[in-house]
Amino acid sequence: MKTFVRVLCVVMLLSVSSCINDEADEVEEVVTSGAMLPDFAVTMHDGSTLTGEELRHAVSIVMFFHTGCPDCRAALPRVQQLYDTYAAQGVMFALISREEEAASVAAYWEEQGFTMPYSAQSDRKVYELFARKRVPRIYISECGGVVRHIFTDNPVPDYDTLVEAIEGVNPLL
Repeated sequence: MKTFVRVLCVVMLLSVSSCINDEADEVEEVVTSGAMLPDFAVTMHDGSTLTGEELRHAVSIVMFFHTGCPDCRAALPRVQQLYDTYAAQGVMFALISREEEAASVAAYWEEQGFTMPYSAQSDRKVYELFARKRVPRIYISECGGVVRHIFTDNPVPDYDTLVEAIEGVNPLL
């Protein structure tokens, strides 16, 4: 009987600590809809620097990705279509890798024929200003830097959904 009680106590203790860990793990978003784009600076693939401050001056799309992620591979061509349509209209784009080296991203961009600006980040420093887990992550913000839409892999947004979000932020586009 004593052994049963001990085992039961251990199981209860583990389940309580597991719930506490689950709650801590539940925090996924750092930037939520209605929040401002955070301050950050990244070096883009062409050597230029892009900051959160610059993105606040226009409708902007920030996407975090990893080229090995199947959902990112589904979303990236859709974002390329957005880039082809909206970059000339002043929408700013920042595609930022999460823990992926520049050579890997550059090879994937070339293979896919992408022309979008990207920043390869070998760590999670910039990513963690926005979120704690999951890619892809797409943030659409209005001029002024307020994030109005956040898309992840649940589900990966289709092109029309992204267009609707962009045009909802600025109907003049």
